[in-house]
Amino acid sequence: MTVQKVIARQWADYTIMTRRQVRDFDAWAIQEMGIPGVVLMENAGRGCTEVICDRLGAVAEATVAVFCGVGNNGGDGYVIARHLANCGASVRVVVCGKRDKIGGDALTNLKIIERMDLPVVHLNLLPEGLPDRVAAQTEGCALLVDALFGTGLSGELHSEYAGLIACINAQDIPIVAVDIPSGLDCDTGMPLPVCIEADATVTFVAVKKGFTLSEETLRATGQIYVASIGIDPRPR
Repeated sequence: MTVQKVIARQWADYTIMTRRQVRDFDAWAIQEMGIPGVVLMENAGRGCTEVICDRLGAVAEATVAVFCGVGNNGGDGYVIARHLANCGASVRVVVCGKRDKIGGDALTNLKIIERMDLPVVHLNLLPEGLPDRVAAQTEGCALLVDALFGTGLSGELHSEYAGLIACINAQDIPIVAVDIPSGLDCDTGMPLPVCIEADATVTFVAVKKGFTLSEETLRATGQIYVASIGIDPRPR
């Protein structure tokens, strides 16, 4: 798996994509190149796991909480959880949303980790008591994985998710964001109105346009890595 560490502000050295370009690339990979979406998800999750393991060091001694949304970003999180468990980490999967909204490739990967008997908790997102519930899931963790929302997010976050993101940020535990810090707009690099404050972001295929626009955005992404999903953009 190819993962490239990005040197910030030297953007001319990297492919940069908007939200629409990311969507079009995924469609090209699946529809024209014939790569099933579940294969792309597997490759993305493995690339993220490579970076996480490198940052953890002693993976087998680590406890990691993976916060997953109900879309494909959450599906990447389930793949990451599986590979971390295979490496000996103690993994907690925290599903943030209704299970019946999870479908397609994400559901396939959720069912796999359920069959593996990995701990899967469905988090109550109601504001009352949410800080305590998040703290309970992150207690003793060496690292948190943000797999809540991907690049397709636009418009203001629902208040429940804004509150959840604030609680995750408040844990004072290093965070690795999957593809993009949840709550950050892919094109503008602005919070919607809050976003995960990651120590590292493992983004897929290309640097996202919003990452390049301000110092504030770089503080949200932390160190950026670009992971291949098994097929790369055609040369410009």
